[in-house]
Amino acid sequence: MNENINPSAPLKPMEITSPRTAEHPSPTKTNEDGCCDVKPATPAARAGQNEENEKTSYLPTIISLVILVAGILLDYFKVDWFNGYVRLAAYSIAYFLVGGKVLLHAAKNIANGSVFNEFLLMGIATLGAFYIGEYAEGVTVMLFYVIGEHFQELAVMRSRRSIKALIDNRPEIIDLVRNGQITSISPQHVKIGDIIQVKPGEKVALDGDLLVERSSFNTAALTGESKPDTKLKGEKVLAGMINLDQVIQLKVTSAYEDSALSKILQLVEQASSRKAKTQQFITRFAKIYTPVVVFLAIALTIAPYFLVDNYVFNEWLYRALIFLVISCPCALVISIPLGYFGGIGAASKNGILFKGSNYLDLMTKIDTVVMDKTGTLTEGVFEVQEIKVTGLEQTEFLALTAALESKSTHPIALAVVAYAGNSYKQKNVANVEEVSGHGLKGMVDDKLLLAGNGKLLKKFQVSYPAEIDSIVETIVLVAINGNYAGYITIADKIKEDAKAAVQQLHQLGIQSIVMLSGDKDSIVQKVAKSLQIDQAFGGLLPEDKVNKVEALKQKGKTVAFVGDGINDAPVLSLADVGLAMGGLGSDAAIETADVIIQNDQPSKIGTAIKIGKSTNWVVWQNISLAFGVKAIVLALGAFGVASMWEAVFADVGVAFLAILNAIRIQRMKF
Repeated sequence: MNENINPSAPLKPMEITSPRTAEHPSPTKTNEDGCCDVKPATPAARAGQNEENEKTSYLPTIISLVILVAGILLDYFKVDWFNGYVRLAAYSIAYFLVGGKVLLHAAKNIANGSVFNEFLLMGIATLGAFYIGEYAEGVTVMLFYVIGEHFQELAVMRSRRSIKALIDNRPEIIDLVRNGQITSISPQHVKIGDIIQVKPGEKVALDGDLLVERSSFNTAALTGESKPDTKLKGEKVLAGMINLDQVIQLKVTSAYEDSALSKILQLVEQASSRKAKTQQFITRFAKIYTPVVVFLAIALTIAPYFLVDNYVFNEWLYRALIFLVISCPCALVISIPLGYFGGIGAASKNGILFKGSNYLDLMTKIDTVVMDKTGTLTEGVFEVQEIKVTGLEQTEFLALTAALESKSTHPIALAVVAYAGNSYKQKNVANVEEVSGHGLKGMVDDKLLLAGNGKLLKKFQVSYPAEIDSIVETIVLVAINGNYAGYITIADKIKEDAKAAVQQLHQLGIQSIVMLSGDKDSIVQKVAKSLQIDQAFGGLLPEDKVNKVEALKQKGKTVAFVGDGINDAPVLSLADVGLAMGGLGSDAAIETADVIIQNDQPSKIGTAIKIGKSTNWVVWQNISLAFGVKAIVLALGAFGVASMWEAVFADVGVAFLAILNAIRIQRMKF
């Protein structure tokens, strides 16, 4: 396996760590002679150049293949002049065209103290074939080994390209609005507070606040969700979103390298650096496996001298060479990391970011899922549910209440105001007083209004129906001129896919689903019942959530905690796997969680588990395939039944099949 091809290595984060490189060039400038300076190569141009370099790197392999085929044909037809030194020279040229780098790698590794590796195995096996006069077989083994390397290199590069193309396709030039003039500029040179313009169909290059009244955006690159997302004036628009409706302007809130998209790219690029236990095992296994194989091959060559009659050195050496070729651990070394890389890529396509392949494995072991309520299973946005009025028109009641609540920034007050629309704006509001922990008091159209909880009305000695105290939802009681006038119930809306998400988790074999929330227990129990959650606890502080999760872990449970990644940072860190909802723009989520669900959909929890299980299944398929085929052909080779051709299949063929199986993960639908 080519050491330059390492699917476990993170992608080079040029766009992030070097924001002022030619990756995103500045607009063309004119020099003193009036000629245009040459612009730095664009990504597209460099991609084309890389493709040319790749094609050139295949040339020695193609020439070697042509010489090999020609040599085999000349041998088959027994052409007179093709013998002796001519034959040796032809096959030697074909061999060193493809095997030169492999032998060089083996020599460098030996010089660095790493003697036993796949390069040494291939070198001994193929040079041994030349020693016993099996030139064509020696070249064939090395040629197919290198062809296998080309395939695995292409597989890794294609996986990385597909992930990056999926996420990062930001424009290299954007429109900067300054003093009423529009200037084309690189997004790397834009400062926080600058105004940029984005046309319909263009991808947003930088995070910013929307300055027009409203616009819709395609957020698929960030969230995996194809449904358009409508943003209102003042709301944040993130880099990577595509503007759908009209020409818009944004006030930039993050530098290029600090945008949400850059953080996501960093996560994807660094994800494969955290190896799963299976990968770590294979790495350790290969270090023991390779020297054992070499010594067994030596024993297979020498031991029969003492055990069999008519011992022929070249015959047993040939069997030992077959043994070495079969034993090469390429299929394991490349296909397993590539399998995990494919899992990370599949997750990215579904709007899920794994910070390491080890978490793909952990997802398969989860038996308990603990979830926060607000922002995880619910929208985190309060909405008016019900209005009950006594002795007054509902529209007038709502307008009076909204007028008073418009003087507060409390989420409950904002929900009432949003529900009322413009009906309250003609009301005259004065002498507003906020009674801490109770509600609001003020004059609206010369009427004394109280709006708040039961404590507020009791404080001002206003009686109200006793049954109201049994209402589960958050409630706003209203009194006008000292008389009870009605109430408004407000609740956090449950997410559309929350119930389906809970059902899916049960179907996936999750033994227990627990909800923890700081909201009052009556509300928490109602939500849990509607979603069919196994256990629920309300009225919890962050430290209470930590204690609950610790108790579960002490019982031997493997726990995944799902939260918003801000208030739940301590328990996210404590869980075996921490999943953050709303990872976009949330520094706490990115820093604390192990897995980030980008589009806030709880159904993605089940998707993450499915991807983890599929990845694990494919990895173990590859391990079984590699060991199974190799064991069979090893036995056949030791008894002289298998030839070098079977050995080639057992090595390169199995590696190729394992690679195809690994990259299959990215094409699966979850």
